Amino acid sequence: MTDRPDPAHVDRFRELVAAHLGLSFDPHGTDPRGTDPYGEVLRRRATRHGLSARGYLARLATAPDRDELAALAEALTITETYFFRHPEQLRALAAVVLPARLRARDGQRLLRLLSVGCSSGEEAYTLAILGLTAVPEPGWDVHVRGLDANPAVLRRAVAGRYSAWALRETPVAVRRRWFTARGQRYEVVPELRRRVGFVQHNVAADPLPGGEYDVICCRNLLMYLHPVVAQQLVSRMTRALAPGGALLLGHTDTLGARPAGLRVRDSHDAFYYERVPDPPAPGTGAAPAAAAPGPDAEAGGAAVPAARPAAGGDRRLATRLLREERYAEALAALPPAGADRPAALLRAVLLAHAGRAVEAVAACRELLAADGRSADAHHLLGTCVEEADPAAADQRYRLAARLDPDFAQPWLRLGVLAGRRGDRAAEREALARAIALLPGESDERILYFGGGFGRHALLGVCRGRIGAAGSAR
Repeated sequence: MTDRPDPAHVDRFRELVAAHLGLSFDPHGTDPRGTDPYGEVLRRRATRHGLSARGYLARLATAPDRDELAALAEALTITETYFFRHPEQLRALAAVVLPARLRARDGQRLLRLLSVGCSSGEEAYTLAILGLTAVPEPGWDVHVRGLDANPAVLRRAVAGRYSAWALRETPVAVRRRWFTARGQRYEVVPELRRRVGFVQHNVAADPLPGGEYDVICCRNLLMYLHPVVAQQLVSRMTRALAPGGALLLGHTDTLGARPAGLRVRDSHDAFYYERVPDPPAPGTGAAPAAAAPGPDAEAGGAAVPAARPAAGGDRRLATRLLREERYAEALAALPPAGADRPAALLRAVLLAHAGRAVEAVAACRELLAADGRSADAHHLLGTCVEEADPAAADQRYRLAARLDPDFAQPWLRLGVLAGRRGDRAAEREALARAIALLPGESDERILYFGGGFGRHALLGVCRGRIGAAGSAR
């Protein structure tokens, strides 16, 4: 076919790409290339197979082979990267994470690192350089795996030859130690190449390679995935980490304040997540049937599950369950997504409380698409992104406060953010506003946004912070 595909065909293609590969670019321009890539890729792939758009979509829906999915990944994924990207995270990795992991692994003398969405290999080789530099003596087994769905970039990764531009952030001493100049290119030395392996991997369907990893990097991938696929990938990566292992995400990715199985760490002006040990199994009896693996089981399967049937649709029951911190049951009690605005807000709140931040962010954006003046949705979106992007959270809180001048919680969060950056005057001013507004805050907002604190406890937090800010002058 040579004509531009019908918009309905492009929408169907977008759905199938999300189902098979997990990719989900915003059709309205958040793709960093500045265009919606789906229509042109659909046209090219249909032409390649001598099919109409309808015929190609039927084939993709019923019998997509691995080669075709690889070709789609090659056409749709973003591949620009370079060595030693996001240096503040790498400083935290070198100074804090790797020394701790080496102490934990001293008896085994092995270090396992994983790069998910490794593109052409720069991140994977960077991890290997840091790991080999960190080991205290020879004899340690340091190994890095790089995973990507795009076979073209993996071929470049395996070749291990790079331009000077790809090494633009690489210190000169590191370049001399780990690379050999070959004309206008730089080739990784054999010692480094032996430590790194690359695997074609589909995050929507393939399990992660086995083993407990000390470090997993998945930087700037989640933002390009369908929210359900992103949440499943985060669960897989969490399970793949050794206790105490670290998960490094990109600056645009956040898991919220309480991600399941992880705790937020902050060092060297960077944040990362640390795997917490699993709680001891209660008693000795068999696990209840409800605990059996669901659609996120490692066997893979359909990336985007079919909509589940409504399970009661009782918002009052869901609110009570939220109060009891029974988030999964509360979500099951709600009516189907999109049933009404209050239920949609409660669903977003529950997702955030449950640590399912990727889904919570998506739910907030759906609320804002329907009503861009929703102070509650702006505030909740701020809480979801606060750890990863305090500046963006600050903007959300200020917008929520402008939209509803009686809303206390945004001022509390603004005070906390001001305190973190050392602005004591702004901290005291924001917290004073929160104190003035909290007595009139609705019980619902206290429950939704109070972080488990009641009204009096929140007032105590504000007063305590104001006192501490005053003494710090």
